[in-house]
Amino acid sequence: MNKVGKIVTIVLWVLLIISAVLIVSMMVNISENEADPTMGSWINTNLVWTYILMAFGAGIAILASIFHMFTDIKAAKKGLISVVFLGAVALVSYLLASDEIPQFIGVQKFINDGTLTEQVAKLVDTGLYATYILIGLAVLSIAYSSVVNLFK
Repeated sequence: MNKVGKIVTIVLWVLLIISAVLIVSMMVNISENEADPTMGSWINTNLVWTYILMAFGAGIAILASIFHMFTDIKAAKKGLISVVFLGAVALVSYLLASDEIPQFIGVQKFINDGTLTEQVAKLVDTGLYATYILIGLAVLSIAYSSVVNLFK
């Protein structure tokens, strides 16, 4: 194993040990009393550790993809095409979305407390349209590949 592999293995073991100690500590301090400050502090500590691990993992994933992009130009082109395609789906979804606030039972409560605004309604509508478009494209690609395989 090379030097970098050993360092990565050591870092992973350290992260695993810290995680195990935090989980065991939280499990030992669990109580039925919801107002117990010790239990709450252990839960908060574990949540903060989870956020740290998530940020660390996301950072490593981003750095690895950037490194891969600069070392393999052909893969970089495919990745950029994918990003442009997702941007186009997002743009089309945003243009199709309406900023009209939907009417349903209890909507006035959300309007009054400022949770539901026209901007929020537009973003929710954009997310729904993007989901519909991507599901439709996935179904079409599955059907297309099945038909192409029939004629091979």
